[in-house]
Amino acid sequence: MFDTFYYKSPIGILEIKLQKDTIISIKIVNKINKNTSKTGYFSGIKRQLDKYFSGEKITFEFKTSPDGTYFQKKVWTVLKKIPYGETRTYGEIAKMINNPLVQRAVGNACAKNPILILIPCHRVISQNGLGGFAYGVKAKEQLLNIEKIKL
Repeated sequence: MFDTFYYKSPIGILEIKLQKDTIISIKIVNKINKNTSKTGYFSGIKRQLDKYFSGEKITFEFKTSPDGTYFQKKVWTVLKKIPYGETRTYGEIAKMINNPLVQRAVGNACAKNPILILIPCHRVISQNGLGGFAYGVKAKEQLLNIEKIKL
């Protein structure tokens, strides 16, 4: 069982799912469904998201437990190490997981990322520019602009 909360952000409504004190999902949704009771833990998440969206450099300190394959989790672990305000290419991520030929698979793992922002797939770009994003290029550009990343 998990708790679901909603956060209105500049890129849309974020649906945040928690299992106890662990974030299992943050995704953009079209509408707010009924919130469950807001725990103190959710207040901390909201506070940090407020700081992030105001442009404050922040390192999120929440436990996450994304559901995915072994390969996806390996990629997501590397993505969490990309510092605020910096980017890496799909090729660089592939090299970081010691498999330089799997750039496309890295892109697929980014597209399947269930924890938006905290696992910063928006910081992964193509060698020739922006690259794709599960929620559309406009949302990716907005997140990069929040972090003052110029391409």
